[in-house]
Amino acid sequence: MGFAADARVIAALVWGMPRAGSHAARLERFYGPQGRAYDAFRARLLHGREELVRLLDPPPGARVVELGGGTGRVAELFGDRLDALTSLELVDLCRPLLAVARERHARRPNVRCLEADATTYVPAAPADRVYFSYALTMIPDWRAALDNALAMLAPGGWLGVVDFYVPPGRNAALARRFWTRWFAHDGVRPSPDHLPHLRKRLDTIACVEGRGRVPYLPGLTAPYYVFVGRKRVADARG
Repeated sequence: MGFAADARVIAALVWGMPRAGSHAARLERFYGPQGRAYDAFRARLLHGREELVRLLDPPPGARVVELGGGTGRVAELFGDRLDALTSLELVDLCRPLLAVARERHARRPNVRCLEADATTYVPAAPADRVYFSYALTMIPDWRAALDNALAMLAPGGWLGVVDFYVPPGRNAALARRFWTRWFAHDGVRPSPDHLPHLRKRLDTIACVEGRGRVPYLPGLTAPYYVFVGRKRVADARG
């Protein structure tokens, strides 16, 4: 799309996430002006999504749920495996992004784009794979979202997360303050508690930490992680 499209996204980022209204209303006002330009810009900002999809590796016939599915771009990364799934449900509260997702997957009868809350949505059948792609940090009650993701997983099912990350520990305090304030302007809440919580609740299959370039800011790289874990047979909430 070029710089003109990037400029719309950058303008929204500079303006920041609205502070008033419900979570759904704030998402709509923030993403509405940039919905059509969303994917091209974020392809250069949101790193690790391809690796998440590779690690999740759902088998043919699997039921998959993406919580915070946005425009449905990540689902395309499954490639030919997408058509072999029994279902893939894209759940999001943001109508402008869901409109893009519905257009993108209109010819795929096994893909459903659903306007719902990631903390309360219940699929019709247990899922084999559930994942969040740069969505967990956008959900105010992320613990409730993870609880719900685990509840909808079939026993032994896999949960995957890729998202921005702030490191724990005293030595990383400066970096943690910088990234927390940087992302908060746009409604993103990276937390040092995410990875420990995931490791506590699931049996770890893979965990990768990395850094990715930020568009138009040479030399600046943002920390992110990719986590995939297996639901325990006797999962206890908490």
